[in-house]
Amino acid sequence: MAHTIHVDVVSAEEEIFAGEAEFVALPGEAGELGIYPQHTPLITRIRPGAVRIKVPGQAEDEFVFVAGGILEVQPHGVTVLADTAIRGHDLDEAKAAEAKKLAEETLSNKDSKIDYAKAQAELAAAIAQLAAIEKLRKKR
Repeated sequence: MAHTIHVDVVSAEEEIFAGEAEFVALPGEAGELGIYPQHTPLITRIRPGAVRIKVPGQAEDEFVFVAGGILEVQPHGVTVLADTAIRGHDLDEAKAAEAKKLAEETLSNKDSKIDYAKAQAELAAAIAQLAAIEKLRKKR
């Protein structure tokens, strides 16, 4: 049996993934992170983007989009606490494109009383989701 690490990906709504993995890759705050079994303990924020999980004996990686959150790594376990998490096969390109368009319109409307930080975060999440969809499409 391959050397593995237990991975949990959860959001406020549900558990998205729980199982063993040979490798996990995700967008850390300072850049892309790769986690293997016996990784040094780590806690960091994660940016919106794709989490790739290499499951033993499975040809295709598990793919989850996260809209930011926290990553905790221990020698025998990885926990991703996501603000929002969506399974790769549940991603909706039309919804993501619409969210991007709405965020861009909100930011360009100088007269409205909006929360620019929130609008910028929504725009970043929509762009990251579209990039994740494109990355998933290329892998198929």
